[in-house]
Amino acid sequence: MTMLLLLLGALILSDAGYVRSDSSDHRYKEGDIVPLYANKVGPFHNPSETYRYFDLPFCVPEGVKEKKEALGEVLNGDRLVSAPYKLNFRDEKDSEVYCKKKLSKEEVKHFRKAVEKDYYFQMYYDDLPIWGFIGKVDKDIKSDPSEYKYFLYKHIQFEILYNKDRVIEISARMDPHSLVDLSEDKEVDAEFMYSVKWKETETPFEKRMEKYSMSSSLPHHLEIHWFSIINSCVTVLLLTGFLATILMRVLKNDFMKYAQDEEAADDQEETGWKYIHGDVFRFPTHNSLFAASLGSGTQLFTLTIFIFMLALVGVFYPYNRGALFTALVVIYALTSGIAGYTSASFYCQLEGKSWVRNLLLTGCLFCGPLFLTFCFLNTVAITYTATAALPFGTIVVIALIWTLVTSPLLVLGGIAGKNSKAEFQAPCRTTKYPREIPPLPWYRSAVPQMAMAGFLPFSAIYIELYYIFASVWGHRIYTIYSILFIVFIILIIVTAFITVALTYFQLAAEDHQWWWRSFLCGGSTGLFIYAYCLYYYYARSDMSGFMQTSFFFGYMACICYGFFLMLGTVGFRAALLFVRHIYRSIKCE
Repeated sequence: MTMLLLLLGALILSDAGYVRSDSSDHRYKEGDIVPLYANKVGPFHNPSETYRYFDLPFCVPEGVKEKKEALGEVLNGDRLVSAPYKLNFRDEKDSEVYCKKKLSKEEVKHFRKAVEKDYYFQMYYDDLPIWGFIGKVDKDIKSDPSEYKYFLYKHIQFEILYNKDRVIEISARMDPHSLVDLSEDKEVDAEFMYSVKWKETETPFEKRMEKYSMSSSLPHHLEIHWFSIINSCVTVLLLTGFLATILMRVLKNDFMKYAQDEEAADDQEETGWKYIHGDVFRFPTHNSLFAASLGSGTQLFTLTIFIFMLALVGVFYPYNRGALFTALVVIYALTSGIAGYTSASFYCQLEGKSWVRNLLLTGCLFCGPLFLTFCFLNTVAITYTATAALPFGTIVVIALIWTLVTSPLLVLGGIAGKNSKAEFQAPCRTTKYPREIPPLPWYRSAVPQMAMAGFLPFSAIYIELYYIFASVWGHRIYTIYSILFIVFIILIIVTAFITVALTYFQLAAEDHQWWWRSFLCGGSTGLFIYAYCLYYYYARSDMSGFMQTSFFFGYMACICYGFFLMLGTVGFRAALLFVRHIYRSIKCE
């Protein structure tokens, strides 16, 4: 087990850039071969729909070699192969022909379809990313698409900056005057060529990635981010002030009233939240599902904290291929013991007996829907022959991690939780028979309360959500993790406060079934995020096609479900602390 944990830790470090297997930090002499890999091609507006570079009918050089990739790179859809261009260190070239090819009718149709969908290519030179479009559409103010002209770029111009013996920066520009006409279904002769220019720069090697992280730190972007923070902080302050004022005054009056009632006649009828002191700690229905939800939510909360810690120390720098995916897989596997311990210990506190069944439910509660979603989407990707389809070997590796690490840690955590023998701390004794809940107005039912509880936390994060979506489901770079962490803390605080407030009003209405309600109210922000997905897809993005649509809504459903479990756990824990506090402050018979 220790060896497995060390191996998983090494996976994160290797993907994070601390253990390099490539030559990205090597020094070069003039004429040395610098590695250039072609990665993938795909429609610019469909980030999940990517294909291997040579799936398009480019000239395939002899002896194409595939680069060995880490787990995170494969999960990210990267499929690096040796590129047809030779960009040796400080070796300039001018319009060098690397291939002459006669494109058949089918190849012309294939290229034209790709140009029509705004296909782009991605390469890596000495671990630096390169992008470019493969062609262009000349609409020439024509309204009929059948009259559009389609052109394929056949000349790519590389400009490379170097500092002494190291590569610092690379850019690729397509020659707009060197084109192949693809407008008609006929054979076409194409002569593909490239040029290379080298320029010296003073930028040190250690700062060569700053160019990519600077794009998300531009002044106008920072202003929007800080506006988001101020908006969220104002929301938190107003909500905190409102709750503190209302609840402290109300609770103070309640405590004074109940103290006077105790000094008055004993037969005076109790009202409000004290009236249900014998029912408020009655255990919820479906206690195994409730404990499993808390266990999964606690694990996801821990996972999020660890991911933020890695982000804040600079592990997820731009274009560190696959580091985030590797970290998610490894940390989720290593934190499964937390889910097992939390779920089993709380289940035993709720006087549950079938703790093994509870552990199985905990292990499947989040992984089950995620696995089913993955199976469907991976089948779609295989049908499309996209790079998002995971190879069989990668699926085996993930299955082994789940079998040899996640499951054993879940069981060990469950056994530790079962043996903790902790008792549920209830300030008041629970009566044998539950009181009847009085009729309540419609706005005090679960759905309106969830809508109210989810709206405020969502309003505190929705501005930042756009940038996250544009990064995950687009080509924008996001590196301001410190601001994102502040927004996350604000989200947690607002979720806790609003759940506490709604729990108090529920108890004051003599409704003692607050356990599931507090969890559902806390997690309802996840439903608002999924609703935002609909808005983003139709109003803010140009995504299209069955594959991209299914990937977007499928994986976002899993992410929002994870948010539901995590924030539901936060809401319940805050409500539990509050309920214990107020009932500990009065004398319960």
